[in-house]
Amino acid sequence: MEQQHEAAALGMWVFLCTEIMFFGGVFLVYTVYRFAHYASPTTGSSNLAFLEASNHLDWKIGAINTVVLIGSSLTMALAVHAAQEGKQKSIVRFLILTIILGTVFLGFKSLEYAHKFEAHLVPGPNFDVSQFPANSQQAQIFFSLYFGITGMHAIHMIVGIGILIVLVIQSSRGRYTAAYHSPVEMTGLFWHFVDFAWIIIFPLLYLFGRTAGHSVH
Repeated sequence: MEQQHEAAALGMWVFLCTEIMFFGGVFLVYTVYRFAHYASPTTGSSNLAFLEASNHLDWKIGAINTVVLIGSSLTMALAVHAAQEGKQKSIVRFLILTIILGTVFLGFKSLEYAHKFEAHLVPGPNFDVSQFPANSQQAQIFFSLYFGITGMHAIHMIVGIGILIVLVIQSSRGRYTAAYHSPVEMTGLFWHFVDFAWIIIFPLLYLFGRTAGHSVH
């Protein structure tokens, strides 16, 4: 049993390393474009596309979702702790709370996406270029990265919630004990990684326009 746990942990950490490389690459692409389309005090460039586009994101919804995910990390950690102690009812309770918080996050994200569709801020033929008369193409690059990064993160959330539902079903049948709880613990590692990724995404996308705007002015 101990060998199986070590093998599962090794496999999960290898998987998380690939996830780190994937998100790291995406963040690098965003950073390159961000500095390419940002006002430079030294050159006098007036290209404020990314700054202006970032100001169209609702940082309040982003902040609420950040708090929600931090709460879900807590409930997930409590579920893992309950599994380590073999407390079946507590495992189910905390897993359900984690699912609820994850669903709340996706609900707010869906609401935010709906606002972007209504405002015609989705890159493509229906993009409202009048909101960015001087930098519409660069603004579309920003929103392409926004939807790509947050969309991929949302997919990870959906997959995580699906796994949690399976764990709830199995936990309710008494499958996990103090001696065997690797699936709960490995899922916890995945969930914490997804939460950590959002903690990077939030300031990178949502707060950039606010903090940068003050420095430019």
